[in-house]
Amino acid sequence: MSREVTVHVNRGSADSLETAVGTLETRESFGLLLESHGPPAHVHCRLGGDLERIASLETSNYYVESEGETYVPVHVATESIDRPVEGTLEVLTGYGSESLSIPVVAKPAPAEVDVDDSLAKPAQREPEPNALERAVAATGLEPATLVVVALGIIAVAIATTTAAAIGGPLAMAGVGIVAIGFCVAVALLVL
Repeated sequence: MSREVTVHVNRGSADSLETAVGTLETRESFGLLLESHGPPAHVHCRLGGDLERIASLETSNYYVESEGETYVPVHVATESIDRPVEGTLEVLTGYGSESLSIPVVAKPAPAEVDVDDSLAKPAQREPEPNALERAVAATGLEPATLVVVALGIIAVAIATTTAAAIGGPLAMAGVGIVAIGFCVAVALLVL
């Protein structure tokens, strides 16, 4: 138990009780340390409010030796709650003539987080795109469409070069047919 509340017994006068704790907030079981500053004392402990529904004490009566300490474990079943539960831890001495009430808020245990081996691996960053990839992305067209356009431009260039070398109206008609075919292909791909 990692949390502990100290209550000073008989510090100022006989049958006196003091603590420096205002409200205890916990997500787990905790302990009550009864610290005597004078003669021995009988101390009675009990849980109040909704806290007694989820918490328990091993026994309710404790004997605190003169100038000694007595540890009282308080078992809290936070795994069985889904919202904060409020209550009190009451400490009484002098047959009930002196009492001290410590407000306690038991909060649900935090949700479990599944951890697997993938968390141990560094995150993979996407590589920076090169100039060609940025240019392709800027056009908004598919890479396959851009390849067809490039091949069409090459076909028109070859037809134009061939027509210029051969010369004549029939060669120029061939260039026109290749150019029209190229335009139709681009229109079908883009639309």
